[in-house]
Amino acid sequence: MTSNNQTKRACNNQTKRACLIGQVYYANMGKFDYKNARTVNFFSMQAVSKLRYQNGDLKMQDTGPHGAYDIVVIGAGVIGCAVARRFSLEGARVLVLEKAPDILDGASKGNSAILHTGFDAPEGSLELSCVQAGYREYEEIRAALNLPLDRCGALVLAWNQDQEDRLPELMRQGLANGVDDLELLTRAETIALEPNLAPHLRAAFRVPRESLIDPWSAPHAYLLQALLNGADLRRNCGLTSALYDGACWRLETSQGAFKAKMAINAAGLYGDLVDEILMGKSTFRIRPRKGQFVVFDKTASALVRHILLPVPTEKTKGIVVCRTVYGNLLVGPTAEDQEVRDNADLVPETLAELKQKGVGILPALAKEDVTAVYAGLRPACAEKEYQIAGHSAQMVITIGAIRSTGLSSALGTAAHVFTIAQTMGFEKKPLDQPIVPVMPVLAEEGPRDWQQPGNRGIICHCERVTRRELEQALEGPLAANSIGGLKRRTRATMGRCQGFYCSGAVDACFREKREDTQ
Repeated sequence: MTSNNQTKRACNNQTKRACLIGQVYYANMGKFDYKNARTVNFFSMQAVSKLRYQNGDLKMQDTGPHGAYDIVVIGAGVIGCAVARRFSLEGARVLVLEKAPDILDGASKGNSAILHTGFDAPEGSLELSCVQAGYREYEEIRAALNLPLDRCGALVLAWNQDQEDRLPELMRQGLANGVDDLELLTRAETIALEPNLAPHLRAAFRVPRESLIDPWSAPHAYLLQALLNGADLRRNCGLTSALYDGACWRLETSQGAFKAKMAINAAGLYGDLVDEILMGKSTFRIRPRKGQFVVFDKTASALVRHILLPVPTEKTKGIVVCRTVYGNLLVGPTAEDQEVRDNADLVPETLAELKQKGVGILPALAKEDVTAVYAGLRPACAEKEYQIAGHSAQMVITIGAIRSTGLSSALGTAAHVFTIAQTMGFEKKPLDQPIVPVMPVLAEEGPRDWQQPGNRGIICHCERVTRRELEQALEGPLAANSIGGLKRRTRATMGRCQGFYCSGAVDACFREKREDTQ
C-alpha cells in the first residue's frame, strides 16, 4: 500500500475529474470481501477518479481510442450499473453506453425500493437465484458503500376467504425457496403488529427479512465503483448500428464508434431492439408495464411498521403499502400494459383509485396528504422468466425482461452474467485492492449533511438538502447530467412542496456548475 502522501499526490494530478464522495476504501478483498477494508480520507472530500490501485501503485486506466474494451455494457439502469461494477472488479476494461442524458432514466427510476427475499419467486427459477444472490451480496457490501438497509420485514395480508385459503400455499412456496423464517399469523396477531390496519383483515404471514433500501444510491454506488476502478461511461450515447468481425465489435453510436470484445445488452425497455441491432433478431418482445404510485407525507410513515404486501396474482405482486428510507409512505404500483416505451403518463383517475386502495388498507391514510405521484415502466414480456442468455458466436450476453425484482436481483444478475462470460472465454485477473466509494447518506436514519459543519446552508428544506450536497452531486466521474439526475442523487425538490420554494435555487446551482465545467 502506498502512503497517504503518495495517494494524495496521485489525487492532485486528477483534480479535474475528482469524485466528491468523502472517503474511499482500499480493500484487500479477494472475492470482494470488504471486511478488511482500510479507509483513506481525502482533503476537501476529494477522491481519485480514473485510477486503479494495482500492485501497490496508482495508475491511470488506458481508455483511449486505441484498442478495444473488454466489455461494453449497453444501458445504465440498475442492472447495467451492477454488471459494469462486477466486470470492472474482475479486471475488465469496461465501457457503459447510455442513450439518456443520465443514468437510471428508464425503468430504474420508478420502483418501490424493496429488497426481496425471493419467497414468492417461481421455484427453481433464474429469478429466484438472482434475487437471493443479490440480497446476500447487498448485505455483504452495503456497509462499505454506506448504503441504507431498513430490516422492517413484510406482512402478506389476506382480506377475503380466497386470499386466506392461499396463504398456506404461498408459505409452502417460500419454504421451498429457502425462506425458512416465515410465520403464519392470526388476525389478532397481525393487528397487534400493525394496529392501523383495516378491521376486515382476516389473516397474514410475516416475512421477517424483506427490507427497504435506497433505490437510487445503490445503483449509483455500483456504477461509481466501476468508474473509480477504470470503467468509462458515455451518456447521451445511443447505439445506432453494430458489426462483429469474429473477434471484435464495432459499435456505432451518436458519439462515434467504439470497439469491444464482448457486448452485454442491459437496455431494459429497449432490450429486444438492441438485440436486433446486435444479432439481427430477438427471442423476446418487450411490452412495457406501467406502474403508478402515490406518495404520502412523512407524517403518514408512522402508521405502518412493515411492508404491507397483498396476495400476488398471476400478473403482478399487487398494491404495496410501505414506508421509504426517506421517511415517506408510498402506495403502488399499478400494473398497466402499454405499447409506448418512453412515456409513463400519470392518470388522475387511476391515482385517485390507488389512494383509495391505500385507505382501504390503512384507513388513517384518509387524513394524510399526498405530496407526490410518479410512474415508471417495467420491461415485461410474455415470458415470466428472466431472459438472460449468452450467444458465443457473436460474443453477446442479453439481459432481458427483468421486471419488478430488478433492484433486488441486480447484483445477483451481474454475478450470473459474469459466469456466462467465463463460459464464453472471458478471463482476466480480478483487482486485488479495488477502490470502494463511500456514498452520501440520503436516508432519514442519517447522519445527514445538514447536520455537519461547512454544508453552506440548506437549499431544499423539505428534504434538508444542502448546497454542498448539490455541488458535490454535480462533480466527479458520475456527476449529475440532468435536473432529474440531480434530484435522484440528492432528493432536492422531492419533498412536501415538490420544489415550489427551492426549484429556482436548485436549477441555478445546476446551471452554474454546468457553466463552470464547459
